Parts: sequence; C-alpha cells; structure tokens
Amino acid sequence: MFKRVVLCTALAVAAIGGNLTAHAESKGKIYYLIPDSGGPFYPDSAKVLEQFLGQEGYEVTTLDATNKSDLQLNQIDNVINLKPKAIIVAAVDFDAVVPGIEKARAAGIPALSFDRQIKGTKLGLTSVAGTAEIGRSAANQAINLLKGRYGEAKGKVLQITGDPGDAYSVSVREGFDEVMKGYPNISVATKAAMQWEATNAANIAQDQLQTNPNTDVIFYHSGYLASAVVAVVQGAGKKPGEVMMLDADGDPGGLTQIRAGWEQTAVQQPMQAQCYAIAMFLDKVIRGEDIKAGKYEVMGLPSELTVEKWGPNIKIPGSVITKANVDDPSNWGNGKIPSVKVELVN
Repeated sequence: MFKRVVLCTALAVAAIGGNLTAHAESKGKIYYLIPDSGGPFYPDSAKVLEQFLGQEGYEVTTLDATNKSDLQLNQIDNVINLKPKAIIVAAVDFDAVVPGIEKARAAGIPALSFDRQIKGTKLGLTSVAGTAEIGRSAANQAINLLKGRYGEAKGKVLQITGDPGDAYSVSVREGFDEVMKGYPNISVATKAAMQWEATNAANIAQDQLQTNPNTDVIFYHSGYLASAVVAVVQGAGKKPGEVMMLDADGDPGGLTQIRAGWEQTAVQQPMQAQCYAIAMFLDKVIRGEDIKAGKYEVMGLPSELTVEKWGPNIKIPGSVITKANVDDPSNWGNGKIPSVKVELVN
C-alpha cells in the first residue's frame, strides 16, 4: 500500500505546446526525482526536461520527495521495479541517496544527478551550475555598481547568504569572497539567512541598515529573498537604486524587483542549460559509453566536463540578467519552456 501511495506523488508535468519540437518515437521511460516542489525551480526543470528528452523519444515522470530523504529512497525502490531506461536525481540528501543509486545501478538502471552533486558513488553524468563562478560574477557585478557610484571600487556591501548547510550558497560565497579580497576599499559584512527564511533575511537587512545606513549594495544569494529585503529598504525611506541590490540565482522574485527598479542585476543559475546537458549525453549514458572530458557549448554557455571519482561532471556558468534582458525567455525565472533543438553528443 505504501509503495502505491509513494508512486502517486508523481507530478503532472505540463503539456508541451504545439509550437515546440515534435517528440520522437518512444524510447522508454525516465524518472526524475526532485527534492521538493515548494519553489518554482525543480517543477520548472521537470517541464524543461520533458521537452528536451521528449525530442529524443523519452517519456519523463517526476516524483516529489517533499524534502524527505527516506521518501526519496523509497521512490527509487519503486522505480527500480518499473525498469525505466534511467533515473535522474536531484537529491534531498547527497549522502542518504547513495544506497538507492547503487541499488539502481545493480539493477542495470543508470543514474544521473541534476543540480546537486552526489560524490559518494558512481553516476552516469552530473549536470551542475558553476556556483563558485556565479559568486565571482556576482562580485564583479557588485564592483561595477560601486564603480558606477563612486568612480572607483569602494563602498559597503551586505552579503546575505542562504542557510550555511546549503552547498549552493557556500560555494557562491566562496567565489564572491575570493574576488572581494582583492578590493580592500570595499567592506563586506556577511550574514546567513538560516533555513533560507525570508523573514531572517529581512531582519538581517534591517539590523544592517540601522548600523550602517550608508550601505551601498545588498547581495542576497537568492531572488527568493528579494521582496523581503526590498520591503525593509523601502521602510527605511530609501528610494529605488539608493541601496543597490543583486542576487545569485535568477529566481522570479528577483526578476520582479529588477523590473521595479529596486534590484539592479542577477547572476542566474543556468537551469535550462543544466537540463539541456542531461539531454545531450543521455543516450550515451544509457548505452554505457564513455563520455569525454573537455569543453562543450551548452545553450550558448561555455561549459567544462571533467571526469571525477563520481563520474562525468559538467559544470555550466551562470549568465547576467539586467533590466535590458529581464524578460528574455532564456531566463528560467520567467517560467518559459525553451523552444530549442537538442544536439546530441555522439
């Protein structure tokens, strides 16, 4: 009974419109296991994967683990019995999921990792964002904003990270801090919004503006936090652009504030390209063929594939969003399914 209930957590992925590329003849089922559907990122990635893999003839079913690692393991057990061509995992917990992946591999079902690296076992492919690179790019954006204000790289920056246990935020901070160390006239105060709670981010911003009312830039690691921070800045009597802001993932909340003039720029996570990379290599993974290390272009982004102890790992850089390109459909935060043809790697 419990297994049947778990399988019923499959998400109904939106139908693809007629303007997109027609799907090929059926080649089998792929199961995509997401950690949660509380925000738009993973449900939207499911729609993009369905479009890209559908071009190749695969049918995608998505299962939501509701942030429970034991549920995700149970889902893998159930999926193994259905004998799909492959599973794609965005892990709730990168250590806890390892036994499930090894069980799938023993059953002849290859596993690929999306967005969250799983380093404790072998995978057919891992497709991730270049998070440290996103942090470096965000630092350069902040520096440019300060140069635009003062004519030189100086000023005060508040960095609001996500939860310190989140590998994405940790890596973004590493990249950001690495660049900022080279600019001694820029002071950076860093505080963590525990649990990624927007109220925690708001409290941090409020405290900082009381202590340092002349803060120049607020850098929050997710646009999800944008509206809470903007409300505090607005409540402090500031006008749009007086305190400049940027984010490091391209969440819809940040895009809304770019349009409104409160946020100046975002360095987005390349979700669509991460999905595209899965589609590029999936046939090779299923056939058990070697994947070569090297440089690859993924939806126009120069990416690098390395072969790590956990298998082939492709890392894709982020791209910058400003008011000039905020409505571009290639920004995942706009919720558009890209109408592009997948070029397979032979």
